[in-house]
Amino acid sequence: MISKMGCKWYEVCPLRRFEREGKISSRWAVNYCKSDDNWKNCKRYRLEEEGIFHPDNMLPDGEFDETI
Repeated sequence: MISKMGCKWYEVCPLRRFEREGKISSRWAVNYCKSDDNWKNCKRYRLEEEGIFHPDNMLPDGEFDETI
């Protein structure tokens, strides 16, 4: 269950699908998406808020995972 203070994009983020498929660790969601404040540090969140394109394989720290 996501915190009320968690990321508003959590449910539609493509990283959730990659997590369900076992392609990425759930630590991303724990460390960024579901935290009370760390979601503000997510590069994906910032770009989404600014309406700037970012590929699905971009991780919250801004790095790209070429395996997904």
